[in-house]
Parts: sequence; structure tokens; C-alpha cells
Amino acid sequence: MKIAFDAKRAFHNTRGLGNYSRDTIRLLSTFYPDNDYLLFNPSEKKNIVFPILSNTTVVTPTSIIGKTFPALWRSRGMCNQLKQLNVDLYHGLSQELPIGIKGAGVKSIVTMHDAIFMRYPELYTSSYRAVFIQKNKYACRVADHIIAISEQTKRDIVKYFDADVNKVSVVYQGCNNIFRDPIKDEVKENVRLKYNLPRNFLLNVGAIEKRKNTGLIIEALHKSRIDIQLVIVGKPTDYINELKTLIGKYKLENQILFLHNVATADLPAIYSLAEIFVYPSIFEGFGIPILEALCTGTPVITSSGSCFEETGGEFTLYVNPNDSTALASLLANLHNNKSLLQLMSEKGLDYSGRFNDRNIANQLFNTYMKL
Repeated sequence: MKIAFDAKRAFHNTRGLGNYSRDTIRLLSTFYPDNDYLLFNPSEKKNIVFPILSNTTVVTPTSIIGKTFPALWRSRGMCNQLKQLNVDLYHGLSQELPIGIKGAGVKSIVTMHDAIFMRYPELYTSSYRAVFIQKNKYACRVADHIIAISEQTKRDIVKYFDADVNKVSVVYQGCNNIFRDPIKDEVKENVRLKYNLPRNFLLNVGAIEKRKNTGLIIEALHKSRIDIQLVIVGKPTDYINELKTLIGKYKLENQILFLHNVATADLPAIYSLAEIFVYPSIFEGFGIPILEALCTGTPVITSSGSCFEETGGEFTLYVNPNDSTALASLLANLHNNKSLLQLMSEKGLDYSGRFNDRNIANQLFNTYMKL
């Protein structure tokens, strides 16, 4: 079978959509090597480099118009190349399908990640919402099948984008295998020294933006009065100024460390060095950092509601993302309960196994075979 992917974010996005795209390509080309995989990349400029197997080919615009206007090629022009290359199946990895896909003689699948901009419109511009409402509704309407990355996302796309529930399958995400590999003590110590990490700390990983709700941890740290530092890893946005104001208000400057531009290869060690991973995000489609933490054996506290119980499992602790007092109580109790921390570590690691490579690759390919 000849399978094509919308690979824009695989080559040009370092965050969740990029990770999902690269992981999907890796899983299928590894576990189902007899197929031909085509990565449709609108631009060869500033590409992210990632391993590509011999059964995988990168496809870029061939026409002058496509080369000059790569966004137009991705949204419309690639359909001609799909037809010319006799592609059997096209998978839109980031909630979009090109206009005219039905006329290309290709079966299509789209992965839907979330409808956050519908639930929390105040976090997005009106122009962003207008464009992506139309793109998402179109993709759900014309796709032969839809993959939702969680049951929560499935419910949301039916509600907000009029998706036909009968053509939606839930296929969970995995995470980079580096989070599953054992980490030697000497590697941990080298990473600790490299980033000047404290011996004992809480950890938060993700873009430092309002939706991630990092301010709740700062509020809780102030209320709990526990003697532990907080390490915040992620790319900053304007929200970081709000956090710094809050830190100054509570005089927590010596308890909080921001880390930006952390190498992905160092993240597993940082997770495993942390006492607790705290992730009070307001809403997610899946919440990959939760899974990354579980895979490294790090106990997790995250938000109640949304998809978090699906990703975190029974031995993760959940808290209302608007209740800093409840989070403070959880942190204080867990900080002093070494046996519970150990149990959460072991059970969380077990639970993370359901998101292993083989399971996800099989589910993806079985979804393809339905078409």
C-alpha cells in the first residue's frame, strides 16, 4: 500500500503536533515496513531532522506555483501529486485535509487532536478561530475516517465540528521511546549538573502559556509551605511575566527555576530526578507530558476532567485546575508520603505500557485497513 502523510508539522513543528506526526511516521514505517510511505512537505527550508527509513520518501512541490506558495500547495495543490503518485491512502496528521481530496481518488483519514479553541475562545484570536473552524469542519466532513486521540476529543469533534460519530475511532498517542529507556545514575547526575537542578524538586513541562495553568502550582507552593523547589521547563510566552509577578508577590524567587531550550535528550533524566510531576493544565487533547512522566516512573498530579484520566490512569492524582488550596493539600500530603510516591511510580509505569509502540502501530494500521 502507498500511504501519504501531511508532514508539514513533522518537519516544521517542535511541539505536540510535530511530535505526533514524527511518531506516527516512525511507528508505521517500522512496524509495517512493506508499505511505501510518502511525506508531503510544503517547504524544505529550516526542516527538523529526524530518522527516515528506506521505505519512506519526502515529497515536495514540483510546480512553480507550489514552490512559490507552499501553503497553497498544502491546502489544494498537493491533490494533483497524490493522484500522479497513485497514493492509496492520505493521512492528515493535524486536523486538516487538502481541499479537493475527494477528487484525487484517494482514501483519506484525518487525526483530530482537540477543540480547545472552541471551549476556550478567549485564548485565541477571532481570525484564528474563524479559519480553523472551517478547516476542521471540512476535514471531518470529507474524511473517509477520523482518528481522535482520546474519548474526550471524540466527544468534542462530534459536538463542535459535526463529525459523524460512526466514522470516528479513538487511537491514543504514545511518546518518544527515549522516555522508556532506562537512565543510568551517572547520566542523571550529569543532567543535574548541566542545568544546576536542585536535589529535590517538583517539575512542570510544557509551553509556558496561560492554558497550561502553571500559576496554580505557584499559588499552591505558597499555600503548602513545603520546602521544595519547582522547576518549570518550556518555551516562554507573555504569560511568563504574569508568573514572575506572582513569584515576586509570594517571595518565591529562590524556590522556582525556569529552564528554556532544554535538549529533548535530557528530558527523561529531568523527569526521573523530580519528586512529583505537576501538570494542572486547563484542557488538553491527550497530555503527552503526563505519559512522558509515567514512562520515567515519576508520580503525577494533574487536572480532573478533560482527557487527563484517560492518559494518567488510576494511580495518578487529580485536582480541580481552579483550586490552588486543594493542590497545596495534595502536594503537602504526597511530599511526606514516600510509600505512596513509590506506589504511584510503580503503578504509573505499568499503566504507561498500554501506550507502547506496538499497540499504537497496530491500532493505526487496523484503522487504515478499515478503508
